[in-house]
Amino acid sequence: MRALVIAEHDNRHLKPATLAAAEAARQLGGGVDILVAGARCAAVAEAAAAIPGVETVLLADDAVFEQALAEPLADLIAGLAGGYDALLAAATAAGKNVMPRVAALLDVQQVSDIVAVVSPDTFVRPIYAGNALATVRSADAKKVITVRTTAFEAAAGSGAAAVKPVAAVADAGLSQFLERRVTESVRPELTSARVIVAGGRGIGSDGAFALVSQLADILGGAVGASRAAVDAGFIPNDAQVGQTGKIVAPDLYIAVGISGAIQHLAGMKDSKVIVAINKDGEAPIFQVADYGLVADVFEAVPALIDCLNR
Repeated sequence: MRALVIAEHDNRHLKPATLAAAEAARQLGGGVDILVAGARCAAVAEAAAAIPGVETVLLADDAVFEQALAEPLADLIAGLAGGYDALLAAATAAGKNVMPRVAALLDVQQVSDIVAVVSPDTFVRPIYAGNALATVRSADAKKVITVRTTAFEAAAGSGAAAVKPVAAVADAGLSQFLERRVTESVRPELTSARVIVAGGRGIGSDGAFALVSQLADILGGAVGASRAAVDAGFIPNDAQVGQTGKIVAPDLYIAVGISGAIQHLAGMKDSKVIVAINKDGEAPIFQVADYGLVADVFEAVPALIDCLNR
C-alpha cells in the first residue's frame, strides 16, 4: 500500500503537522511519499526528505502554488492519486480546506480526523465532540484521510529521500489570492506550544485577560481561549481552542476561568498535564484536570505570577 502525504509549509519551513501525517502514513504499512507544492520551496523539500520512512519527495515548484490555494492544489493531488492507495494531510485549516475537494474529485468518502490506524482500511476517529471513538472501515480504493496531529508523534531518526520534480497544473481561476494578514507574536504558535495558558469567560473582560498573557509570557507559552471568551471579544478567534477552534496537546495546559464545556474539552483534553483555576468547584473542567484550584482567578493568578517572578 502506497501513501502520499501532503506537506504543509509556508514556502520556507515545513510545519510540524506534516510529521504527524507522515507517521500515520507510515503506520499504514507501505511506502510513503510526500508532496511539496509551493513556490521557491526547495528548502521545504529538503526538510521533507529528512523525515524517517519517506521514500520520495515530489516537488511541484510553481507560482500557481505560492499561496496554497485549495483548487489548484486539489487538482494536482487528484492527478497524482493514480499511483497511490491513500492520500493523507494533517487535519489543520489547510488540510480541511484541500482534502474534501480531493475526495470529491476522486468520488470517494473522506475519513476525517483519525487518531489511530488499525489496518490499511480501518481507522479510529473521535465523534460526539471527542466523547466517543468510532472505528471506521473504508471500502474505497483510494483512501482520503485527514490526521489529528496531536494523536501521532513523529518517528525518531532521519531519512534521506530522493527529491523528484513534478509538473504543475494549470490554474482554473476558481479562486484568487487577495491579501494575507499575519499576526506577529513573540509567543510560540498555539498548535505547537509546549505550554498554553488559556482564559475563559470567567476572566470577565479583555483588560483582565492581560493576566493570562502575563502568566503565559513568564512560562514561555502561548495564549489560548475558550469560545465564550472569543465571542465576548476578549481575544481574537485565532486563539480559540476547542471543537470549532484549534486542537492542542501541550505538555502543560493551564485553564483560567474556563468552565470546561464539552466543545472546549474536545480541543485540549489530550494535554499531558492540565491545571484548572476556577471559583466554581463543580465546573466540568475539574473532571479532566490533573491539578485543580478552586479560587478566584483575580487572586490566584496574580499570586502565581508573583511566585514565578521571585
